[in-house]
Amino acid sequence: MKRVLSIILGGGAGTRLYPLTKYRAKPAVSLAGMYRLIDIPVSNCLNSDILKIYVLTQFNSASLNRHISKAYNFSTFSDGFVEVLAAQQTPDSPSWFEGTADAVRKYMWMFEEADVDEFIILSGDHLYRMDYADYIHKHRESGADVTLSVVPIGYKTASSFGLMKVDDNNRITEFSEKPKGDALKIMEVDTQQLGLSAEEAKEKPFIASMGIYVFKKQVLIDLLNKYPDQTDFGHQIIPSSAKDYDVQAYLFNGYWEDIGTIEAFYEANIALTKQPDPAFSFFKEDSPIYTRSRYLPPSKILDCHITESIISEGCILKKCRINKSVIGLRQRIHRNCEIDSSLIIGCDYYEQMDESGEFPSGDKIPMGIGEGSVIKRAIIDKNARIGKNVKIINKDNIQEAERESEGFYIRSGIVVVIKNAVIPDGTVI
Repeated sequence: MKRVLSIILGGGAGTRLYPLTKYRAKPAVSLAGMYRLIDIPVSNCLNSDILKIYVLTQFNSASLNRHISKAYNFSTFSDGFVEVLAAQQTPDSPSWFEGTADAVRKYMWMFEEADVDEFIILSGDHLYRMDYADYIHKHRESGADVTLSVVPIGYKTASSFGLMKVDDNNRITEFSEKPKGDALKIMEVDTQQLGLSAEEAKEKPFIASMGIYVFKKQVLIDLLNKYPDQTDFGHQIIPSSAKDYDVQAYLFNGYWEDIGTIEAFYEANIALTKQPDPAFSFFKEDSPIYTRSRYLPPSKILDCHITESIISEGCILKKCRINKSVIGLRQRIHRNCEIDSSLIIGCDYYEQMDESGEFPSGDKIPMGIGEGSVIKRAIIDKNARIGKNVKIINKDNIQEAERESEGFYIRSGIVVVIKNAVIPDGTVI
């Protein structure tokens, strides 16, 4: 795998994940209480012995830079690296990144110099575990110019993805980007040809692109030069390449989730708490997910009732009830609180308080969840200050709302309290 260069697409403004992307790039959004989204593709690369990794990003990249610099340091005797490449204006290219392909094109002058045979293009907002080495070996064995990783899916989500058809040799013959109605029906195929059982093929009659591509080095260079006005891989470059190049499909049968929306992000995090067998597990010794070492103390739990939940490092929990929730780093939850089906992302630092968790003066709401508060089906972003007897329960069952001045949004019925927000005592949301 020394002949492979990984390019991770950090995404644009992350509007689908807003307000979690209000202060950070999409790959820097927290995952499972202690990881970041970027840790998934980077860890997959490291576990596959791909050690040359670039991350392309454009918006709010400060926290992403900080995380990568502290998490991924290679020996001076290794040629491995994980490096962020932010959008920049130059005399030859005065505009910002205009799409996934355009982002790669603008740094192709650097990628061309790499002594590699293939580029693997990855996304920064998916949750999965994949052996890229097997993927690349299949690409080499087939002699393909481009290989797409694909997954079989059902009707419920099919119209949200790029769909395709393949021939008996796994060569991709037809593309359709996010089809609906009759156009969706046309893309239905017999996925038994990919190795699914008859029952599975009936449930999942579509072949969807995962947004993961392997290109021969020169093929990618030629395609980006040949179609200078095409700015997106999924919509433009990949369909165009099928006309003149051998574009193959690589079937991925494991767990894979696009977590680029608030609802998908929330559901994927809560699913991690499922017992005994969550769809995705971080407990895999042979393929660990790496992240930054923080050297925090173990969590302190005082007379709490906790069921099917994840508690991260450095937390202090007192006489509270927690069910099917993820509690992030350094979180304080006080007496008589009830947390249900929620993601509490945690805090960046500890505040100086007395042992009770209160400020000595009592004139400021501390970071964490105040005494007697109830939080259900919500996401509480970092450093939020939730006062006493607050109820975040979406009492009116509102599906969409923007209340930034009050410190929260509602997306798909999920209340999202923004980073650094202050929710006063007794507030009901």
